[in-house]
Amino acid sequence: MSHLKAYAKLHFIIFIWGFTAVLGALIHLDYLTLTWYRMGLASLFLALYILLHPVRRQQMFKWDTKQQLRYLLGGVIIASHWLAFFYAIKVSNVSITLVTLSSGAFFTSLLEPLLFKRKIYIYEIFLGMLILGGFFILLKIENIDFTGVYFALIAAFLSGLFSVLNGLFIRQQSGVQLSFFQLFYGFLFLTLILLFKGDLKYLPSPSITDWIYLIILASICTAYAFTQSINLMKHLSPYTVMLSINLEPVYGIILAVLILGSKEKMSPGFYLGALIILTIIVLNSIIKHKNQK
Repeated sequence: MSHLKAYAKLHFIIFIWGFTAVLGALIHLDYLTLTWYRMGLASLFLALYILLHPVRRQQMFKWDTKQQLRYLLGGVIIASHWLAFFYAIKVSNVSITLVTLSSGAFFTSLLEPLLFKRKIYIYEIFLGMLILGGFFILLKIENIDFTGVYFALIAAFLSGLFSVLNGLFIRQQSGVQLSFFQLFYGFLFLTLILLFKGDLKYLPSPSITDWIYLIILASICTAYAFTQSINLMKHLSPYTVMLSINLEPVYGIILAVLILGSKEKMSPGFYLGALIILTIIVLNSIIKHKNQK
């Protein structure tokens, strides 16, 4: 795959991720049920894909307890991330959630030193404080309920943690295998939650429209995007991927305004504050890349 083709594919995937938030707002299910359906269907689609490929099918039966524990950890983290993500969308809106979620790059820069055992740079702390300050300014401008921002920040932290851990795990197994087991274990984790709450028997039945959205969400926005984003790391530098992913809120907010209408239209001050936050995050990525060089 050429560099240009890989870069174009990356932006297509980022566009899909931006559309994920819109689908979350369109589907008339609570955040737990929505995440349960998403992970269950995505696991099913990936299982079918693996079964149709003899080589991948053989790899699936090579059991390694240590690897399975890694898959389990990743599955619980990504399931928790999506729970917080969809809850934030349900209690606030797509624009607020995506702007807050963009802080995941900052959390990644703090988590990497802990897991890769490198020093924490002072500028990262400073830029992080500016980002948090930007969020508080947005809250003042829009009079936003902090609940949505709080859960979006949790989702951002879990996203950063998941990305750093997967950076370690992907060195030892294929992207498809890693994606399937993490999604499947995340689905089992959510099933246990529903069993514990006594809600598994009373799950709401999705409407026909919701089923269509769920299939798109699970197949294209999850199974496809999940595996392809991992495979693209073989063709693009982590810096290019990380810098490009900062465009997810931009794509998502534009789609939200076009599809969801007035609910997503914010004041000019909100978009100015969001632009400042995104600029700081991109600046952090550029400085970090220069330091690594």
